[in-house]
Amino acid sequence: MSGPNGDPNISNEDGIINDDDEYGEEEYAAINNMLDQINSYLDDLEERNDALNGKLHELLESNRQARLDFRAQLTDSSP
Repeated sequence: MSGPNGDPNISNEDGIINDDDEYGEEEYAAINNMLDQINSYLDDLEERNDALNGKLHELLESNRQARLDFRAQLTDSSP
């Protein structure tokens, strides 16, 4: 019989796989707290990324408008 990951010679009866949780409520609470912190950091990072993306679009639009204005000045000053 193959094992849980397709390993040919490992079975649940071999005693290698132990599904008994050895963690108490304190460990789960600590893990949950860490996951909450990670989620908070990721939310903050996403907000910063969105803000930077908005500023980048504003800068690109400003540069595009400046190029158009410069071209217009060049064509107006041509003889």
